[in-house]
Amino acid sequence: MSTPELSFDPALRERVEAWIAADPSPADRAAATELLSRADSGHAEARAELSDAFTGDLTFGTAGLRGRMAPGPNRMNLAVASRAAKGLADHLTGDLGLEAPRVVIGFDARHHSEQFARASAAIMTAAGCQVLLMERFCPTPLVAFAVRHLEADAGVVVTASHNPPADNGYKVYLGGRAATPEGQGVQIVPPADAQIAARIDAAGPARDIPAAEDGWERLGEQLREHYLERICALVDPAAPKDVRIVHTAMHGVGTETALAALHRAGFPEVHPVAKQADPDPDFPTVAFPNPEEPGAIDLALELARTLEADVVIANDPDADRCAAAVLDPHLGDWRMLTGDELGVLLGDHLTRTRGLTGTLARSVVSSRWLDQVAHAAGAEATTTLTGFKWIARAPGIVFGYEEAIGYCVLPEVVRDKDGLSAGLMVAEMAAAVKAEGTTLVGRLDELARRDGLHSTAQLSIRVEDLSLIGQMMATLRSAPPQQLLGSEVTEVQDLSAGSVESTGLPPTEGMLLRSAEDTRVVVRPSGTEPKLKCYLELVTPVPAEAAEAELTALRARADERLAALKDELRIALGQG
Repeated sequence: MSTPELSFDPALRERVEAWIAADPSPADRAAATELLSRADSGHAEARAELSDAFTGDLTFGTAGLRGRMAPGPNRMNLAVASRAAKGLADHLTGDLGLEAPRVVIGFDARHHSEQFARASAAIMTAAGCQVLLMERFCPTPLVAFAVRHLEADAGVVVTASHNPPADNGYKVYLGGRAATPEGQGVQIVPPADAQIAARIDAAGPARDIPAAEDGWERLGEQLREHYLERICALVDPAAPKDVRIVHTAMHGVGTETALAALHRAGFPEVHPVAKQADPDPDFPTVAFPNPEEPGAIDLALELARTLEADVVIANDPDADRCAAAVLDPHLGDWRMLTGDELGVLLGDHLTRTRGLTGTLARSVVSSRWLDQVAHAAGAEATTTLTGFKWIARAPGIVFGYEEAIGYCVLPEVVRDKDGLSAGLMVAEMAAAVKAEGTTLVGRLDELARRDGLHSTAQLSIRVEDLSLIGQMMATLRSAPPQQLLGSEVTEVQDLSAGSVESTGLPPTEGMLLRSAEDTRVVVRPSGTEPKLKCYLELVTPVPAEAAEAELTALRARADERLAALKDELRIALGQG
């Protein structure tokens, strides 16, 4: 009869015990030991957790390392952060041969973020890096700015952005001597991610990694001041400023910098949502700290109705993303603008008011409406892979966005999505349309009369078992739908088998379908969460003289068709 300790995979047990011996965190060692004890006692949940946490490693996804905080190589914890710091340092000094590489390290206000950042500073200092550590928690765009502003060779932000409270992450930028000109201050892409991963694998046990007692520099208010100066300079001092703004930081780190920027740029009436203004790693008022999630901005909308505000500006917890809500005259009520709507409005505003004629970039899953905005302005339009690590590399970029409420409005200052500078532009747009006697929805209506109404939506299928995502993608590849909303599918692209020549994009996991009437669907696994995502877009012709009532009817019909398209896709993916 087998002994209890041998009642599950001996190789897994060996890996868990080795991890416990090498884990620098007493709390994580205790948690892993307790989990192992429960697994020995036959607890199925404990065994499943051990199997998932200790089989495989966190890998660089769309936005760096990200996962639930718990012991194990497939979780975020002090050991994983320590090995990531050592791997990045060895990449800079070894693979790239840099002498005393300069590295900026920042962190948000999540549980353990500061601990992971300080450990990274100690490890990278011991490895020969010149480390500049943020004095206190900060928005992610401040680190992206610092990499360029200080000509740093790399940047690290410990953040899980808009993920649930149990998660954390590790985002890496390259710059200075470590990056090409188009990659200065941009998140890592191949081959750097694989090279860093290889160095992480070779880093050895976390407790054996050398760490300095001191020797790093502190970055304080002067850097924040330089950042504010640069982003506030984007706002036209002569433009209208009469606009009543409600702002929420979603319990994150954006309140202080967002309010400072808005006031400095000349917007006097900004009202923060008090219950969500201060950093709180437990995000107590929201189920998910993501402005896109249902209910997340309910408190902001409540305040906006009370104050009769003109616009709600919402940042996610690390303030690299921005959302906006407005009173929609078609509905007679407040609603969130979609990420695509806000992207189109920002692209239109910047090209019209700044005369930009460079490149307007969007991700492959974002609305094609931006392409028409670019062409109308005499600018270039380009499509990239998903994620700002690709969008920000677009040659000649002057504006870029992705539908997941990420916007780059000032690429020469922050070559990444920046919810704070984007928020300034939202305020400027809202004040401008108010002065003209219309609304942001009214401006969208004007663009729809010119370009057609582009309606978008997303279907997300969350899974517990990641293998289900592969199964759904296989189902779609083997038997793609022949019609979308009754229109023949005329184009099927397997993006994983694509090439720059045929699709304009490097290979990536995903499928693209397009119908004869120009309905488009892109299906891809999420790079940050256990989800399969389907991005839907319909284009409806709009008469040039269409009145508001006609546009209201067209929008309602488009919403009905998007709902029907979601049902069709669930069936096509075997989820119907």
